[in-house]
Amino acid sequence: MIPVRMMRKMVWERSMNKLSRGLSSSQIRKPRPPSLVSLDLIDEWSSTFTHSHSPPIQKSINNDSARIIDGRSAAEEIKSSIAVEVSRMKESIGKVPGLAVILVGQRRDSLAYVRNKIMACHEVGFRFSIAELPESCTEDDVCDALSNYNKDASIHGILVQLPLPQHFDEGKILNVLSLEKDVDGFHPLNIGNLAIQGREPLFIPCTAKGCIELLLSSDVEIVGKRAVVIGRSNIVGLPTFLLLQRHHATVSIVHAYSENPEIITCEADILVAAAGVPNLVRGSWLKPGAVVLDVGINPIEDPESEHGYRLIGDVCFEEAVRIASAVTPVPGGVGPMTVAMLLLNTLEAAKRALCFT
Repeated sequence: MIPVRMMRKMVWERSMNKLSRGLSSSQIRKPRPPSLVSLDLIDEWSSTFTHSHSPPIQKSINNDSARIIDGRSAAEEIKSSIAVEVSRMKESIGKVPGLAVILVGQRRDSLAYVRNKIMACHEVGFRFSIAELPESCTEDDVCDALSNYNKDASIHGILVQLPLPQHFDEGKILNVLSLEKDVDGFHPLNIGNLAIQGREPLFIPCTAKGCIELLLSSDVEIVGKRAVVIGRSNIVGLPTFLLLQRHHATVSIVHAYSENPEIITCEADILVAAAGVPNLVRGSWLKPGAVVLDVGINPIEDPESEHGYRLIGDVCFEEAVRIASAVTPVPGGVGPMTVAMLLLNTLEAAKRALCFT
């Protein structure tokens, strides 16, 4: 494994080599900093983290077993209130919210997520539409599907199921999405407004919003607390970091190039694990009494399961319940709340578009 300091040096030198090509010696005496994009690295969690030196697991100082934060129950309450609003809208103006999904390829996890969204839409009375495209399609095909939904007045929310195949430029595609229909909250203007004090995004990314809702509904104090987010993806890690900051937590991010991550996480009053690595977070990574939100949904083979696999999180649940004061299960924790927040964002989009109060 390449040491982190050497990796950083390699990235800097690679960026400077790109800048210096084709320049005279006089032009490269005052090197400019590399572009931010040139510094980007892919987080390879599974190859850089091991648990061979983890210290013994301690017992929680607060209780014998952590409180389980039930995301399913919280999500059901939210969906029930949404269904009431949809009925009121239908009776009043004869219209209901519409949600469209663009699905590229046949990823097993993406198919499962889309199925859950379809079921949730039916439960609350939303109109649902899906554009299914093969993995071999082009970016223009995806953009065309987006443009059609942008123009469709019966569709109030659009999401592109991420991740897209690697050969796609997600940024280019998301820029085509109408800001008023970006119910996933991934449009650059929504993320930008989330990051700036005094600004209000039209939509907050669903998983980050769901995490905060679970903390608030569980009476977890956020203001002034030390929070750590594991993972820095545009989908979960970054928006969760920004939203926790807006709620006045002191926030750190741990990623695949962080040195001694367990030392950082051991200081967290609130830990959000969103790395996508099964059982990455062990009991030795947790501060006794911490609140742990596990965003990871990782399928692992299980011959005894009906589907041949089962889902586990990024946190070793059996160890976490002995250390934490509260923890979300997988499945049944953050996942259902993410779908509930998507429905809530879509309802807000429909109300705004239809001038319905």
